[in-house]
Amino acid sequence: MSTSPRLLVTGASGQLGRLVIQSLLKTVPAARIVATVRTLAKATDLQALGVEVREADYDQPAVLDAAFQGIDRLLLISSSEIGRRVPQHRNAIDAAVRAGVGLIGYTSLLHGDASPLPLKAEHVATEAALRASGAPFVILRNGWYLENYNGFIAPGLEHGAVFGSAGEGRIAAAARADYADAAAAVLAAGAEHAGKIYELAGDDGFTMADWAAALSEVAGKVVAYNNLPEADYKALLINIGLPAPVADLLSSSDVGAAQGGLYDASRTLSRLIGRPTTPLKTALAAALKG
Repeated sequence: MSTSPRLLVTGASGQLGRLVIQSLLKTVPAARIVATVRTLAKATDLQALGVEVREADYDQPAVLDAAFQGIDRLLLISSSEIGRRVPQHRNAIDAAVRAGVGLIGYTSLLHGDASPLPLKAEHVATEAALRASGAPFVILRNGWYLENYNGFIAPGLEHGAVFGSAGEGRIAAAARADYADAAAAVLAAGAEHAGKIYELAGDDGFTMADWAAALSEVAGKVVAYNNLPEADYKALLINIGLPAPVADLLSSSDVGAAQGGLYDASRTLSRLIGRPTTPLKTALAAALKG
């Protein structure tokens, strides 16, 4: 492997990918960083920073082969196309193996195959594909993003209430930038992380009632959390315009949260990034500022 390894981040025009690139640039020369995107025009800002941008598409193995050439370490950010992730991720893993990539990092789901969340199946299958590939890998099992709840802020403040099915389940969410810093740290360090599985979550858990109370404090307006049975919450989401499959995913994920699927107390994330994870109130205040 090169003494100046080249690091590649897939999905670099996405929210997480951009943050990983920004984090890498704090310690890694831009000339060693490669970003892959589906549409080159969406990454001109990365090019302006000196990062090499290559076209890549999880559905096109030949394009992936070209994109991964000369890469020493690769971060495979999970596809956003739920239901198609397994073949897409296998395409990327196979291409990385053909290119001789020395370490593949993958953004998986907190607690992997033990998770009660329906999202787990595609992540578990991808982790299995990594193990079967024979390539060195590291698995970053990310918990929920604090930003996942930002869509509740405006309606919560308007109506004085938010709804869900998470019950008393504790949620150890962290900011997207926290997870990005962890991915960048692992990618920059390289071989010492090979074979590791990291359960990554925020330092402090909260219930959705806690979330509503924090929003109330930060915004200066009382917002309550109303817990609903899964079927009722799904019906509410459909009633406000979400497609039934999306409503089903969100409501069932909430039930998974009620069962502890989004909680972890190991503080592995803060140890990886060398600082505390972003507090809930800090994230809410930033979201309110826009």
